[in-house]
Amino acid sequence: MAVSPRAKVEQASNGGTRWELATRPLPAVLRPWVSKCAGYGEWAEELVVRRELPLPRVVVILEIDTPIGLHDPADEAKVTSFKGGFVAGLDDRSTLTTHAGVQRGIQLDLTPTAARRCFDLPMSELLGQAVPLVDLLPRSERHLCERLAGLPDWDARLEVVENLLAQRITACRADTRIAEWAWRRIEACGGALDLKTLARELGYSSKHVISLFHEHVGMTPKRFARVVRFDRLARHLRSGGAGSWAELAARFGWFDQAHLSNDVKRMTRGSPSEMRELLAGPAEVHFFQDAAGDAA
Repeated sequence: MAVSPRAKVEQASNGGTRWELATRPLPAVLRPWVSKCAGYGEWAEELVVRRELPLPRVVVILEIDTPIGLHDPADEAKVTSFKGGFVAGLDDRSTLTTHAGVQRGIQLDLTPTAARRCFDLPMSELLGQAVPLVDLLPRSERHLCERLAGLPDWDARLEVVENLLAQRITACRADTRIAEWAWRRIEACGGALDLKTLARELGYSSKHVISLFHEHVGMTPKRFARVVRFDRLARHLRSGGAGSWAELAARFGWFDQAHLSNDVKRMTRGSPSEMRELLAGPAEVHFFQDAAGDAA
């Protein structure tokens, strides 16, 4: 008897560009660890350029077609690509990406501790870096993306990726429980939690908490909180949320409007008004972000 497909495949188009997005409910074992697991396809008639904003997640791209070009945040004239995809560690800078017009693959948004367990290395080694996926996979999985390309549909591809994630995350012996509680605590209060308060709640010194974050998250608690605040603001604007910049600064945990403006300029290379314009575009522009959602 044929198995009914579980993946929901959505499609959208705008002018000469078409998108496809495939998602399905995550297995229970992955729900605490994975915010997004989605297959995607994009077909455009010209070069596609996007500015990817900072996330409090480690992003993994498993490429099935031509590689994505990643522009160096410190010098956007420098472009790198990795056949088979890449892993992008936490960062508080945006990244310019390009592709020639055809792109298919699977995107994973992993919690910091999930990435620590999946790749079994200190997350500080990925801070602000994008590295080839094949360098972080076990030898037996070095041809994973070629294998995915040969499968008949998104259900089959997502099944393979989900099984690999579950195996890697559960097999790792690293004890990430304290760091996980700590970063989730920061997220729960929208990034409005200082290091001294976090250390007091954990019963550790500030120095020890920072050390835990370097190992299992990748950046300091203060820097992670900044990314969380920014992500909350970006989600608000993307959903059409209103408010003056002074109101948004108070709502999302900045000291004042100037503090918000400085963080936005660092993270987007543009002004707050430019960020609002970027996130207020046509629905198709945010097809991937909105349709995939965030399960964490």
